[in-house]
Amino acid sequence: MKRIEFIRNLKDAIFIILGIFMACIGLKCFLIPNGYIDGGAMGVSLLLQQLTNIELAIFVILVNLPFLIFGIKQISLQFTIKSILAISILAVLLHYVTLPSITEDKLLIAVFGGFFLGAGIGLTIRGGAVIDGTEVIAIYISRRTVLSVGDFIAIFNVSLFIIAIVLIGIETAMYSMLIYFSASKTIDFIINGIEEYTAVLIVSEESERIKNFISNDLGKGVTVFNSEKGYGTKGHKEQRYILYCVVTRLEVTDLIFEIEKIDPHAFITQQSIKDLKGGLVRKRSLH
Repeated sequence: MKRIEFIRNLKDAIFIILGIFMACIGLKCFLIPNGYIDGGAMGVSLLLQQLTNIELAIFVILVNLPFLIFGIKQISLQFTIKSILAISILAVLLHYVTLPSITEDKLLIAVFGGFFLGAGIGLTIRGGAVIDGTEVIAIYISRRTVLSVGDFIAIFNVSLFIIAIVLIGIETAMYSMLIYFSASKTIDFIINGIEEYTAVLIVSEESERIKNFISNDLGKGVTVFNSEKGYGTKGHKEQRYILYCVVTRLEVTDLIFEIEKIDPHAFITQQSIKDLKGGLVRKRSLH
C-alpha cells in the first residue's frame, strides 16, 4: 500500500513540476512579451497585469486564491494544498526566471502560446492540482444553480473576452481567443489522451454469439448483465442478457458492423468515456 502511494505521489509531483515549467514557457516566451491573454483565472491575471503594470506573479496568486478556498470544500484539502504549492512555484518562476521572447508572429504566438500554457494546465491537473482555479469555482456554482460546469466556464470566458475587446482592442482579444482555443484543445489532449474510449451496450437475442465474438475475435473484455425485458414487440416479458464492453473510438464502427452481421435487430447504445483503468481494452485491435 505504501509503495503504491509513493509511486502515485511521485507521478503526481512529476506531472505538476512539468506542468509548471510548461506554463512558465508559454507565459514568458509567448503571452507576456506580446500582450496577449488566455481564458479563465490566468486570463484575468494577464489582463490585470496589462492594465496595471503590476507583476503577473502577484495576480496569479491573488486571482486564484478565492477559487482555491472553495476547493477545500468542493474537492479536498489535499487538492487545495497541492494547488497552492503549484501556483506559488509558478509565481516564483515568473518573478525570477528570465526567458526570451521566441517569436513576434501573431499566429505562432496564439498557437504555441496556447499549446504550452494548455500543456502546463493539463499536466498539473493530471497531477491532482490546478494552476488555473476557474473550474473549482465552476463546480461550486454548478452545485448551487442551474448552470453546469461547462455553462459557467463558457459564460466566464465570453465575459472576459468582451471586457478584453473594450480594454485592449479587438485584434488582441481575437488572437487571445485563439490562444484560449489552442490551450483548451491541448488540455483535453493531455487529460484524455489520444485514444478516446466508447462504452457499447448491446441487447440481442444472439447475445451468446456476440459475447464470443467480442471475447475471442476482438480480444476485449465483456460484462454480461442478467435482465428481464419489459413490454417488447412480442408483448410479454422475456429473459435477456445485456452485454457491456469498452473499445477505442477507432474500433467502434467495425464492432457495430460485426454485431449487425450476427444480429441485424440488435439494440446498441454508445457512450463516450473520458478515461479507464484495467481490463482488456488495449489488448489487441479488430482485424
